[in-house]
Amino acid sequence: MSAPFAEDVAEYLKTNPGFFEQYADLLAQIYVPHPHGGRAVSLAERQMLTLREKNRQTESKLAELIAFGEENDAISEKVHRLAVGLIAVETFPAVIHLLRFHLRDDFSVPHVALSLWQKPAGVDELPEFATVAPELQVFAETLAHPYCGSTSGFGTAAWFGEHAAHIRSQALIALCDGGTTIGMLALGSEDAQRFYGEMGVLYLERMGEMLSAALMRVAKPVQ
Repeated sequence: MSAPFAEDVAEYLKTNPGFFEQYADLLAQIYVPHPHGGRAVSLAERQMLTLREKNRQTESKLAELIAFGEENDAISEKVHRLAVGLIAVETFPAVIHLLRFHLRDDFSVPHVALSLWQKPAGVDELPEFATVAPELQVFAETLAHPYCGSTSGFGTAAWFGEHAAHIRSQALIALCDGGTTIGMLALGSEDAQRFYGEMGVLYLERMGEMLSAALMRVAKPVQ
C-alpha cells in the first residue's frame, strides 16, 4: 500500500469512528502481525496487546515517580535534621563539627572542605580560615548556583588534603552574608558521577543558605 493511500485510509477511519460498527464482522477477519513477531493476531487482540503495553509503561513511569518522591522525602528529612542541628549550636567549631557529621553520616559525602575568607573577632584560628587564592574568591562570587562537576581546572582539589588525588567530582557552594560572599563549601567524592553538571542543586542551595546563616550567627558577639 502506497504511503499517500495508507494515510487516506487512516484519516478516513479516524474521522468515521462508526465504520467498524457498521462492518463489525470485519474486525474478526482482519489479522495483523504480532508486535513481538510470530503468529498473526486479530485486530481486537492486537489492540488488547497495545493497551497492555501502554499500561505497563504507565505503571513503570508511576513507579519511577514514586521512587523519586520517596528519595526527595528522605533528602528533605536529612536537610531538616541538619537545619535543626545548626540552629542549636553556638560556636564556630560546633557548626563545623555538626556540618561534617551530617554530611558524612546522613548524606554519605566522604570529603568536606570549608574555606572562609576572614576570621571573625573572638574566633580561634582554624584551618577553615587559611588563605584562599584570589581567583577562587572571585569564582565563588560569580556562583549564582552551586557548581557540580569535575575538579579539573580548580584549585579546590587541594582543599581535600591527602585525599585530593582521589577526588573525581565535587560540588562547590558559595556562602554569603547578604550580598557578600564570605566563603565556599566544597563536597568531594571519588565517584565521577556523584556530582555532575546536570544534577539538581536545590538542596545544595538550601544547605549553603543554612550554613551561611549559622556561621554569621555564631560570629556575632552575644549582647
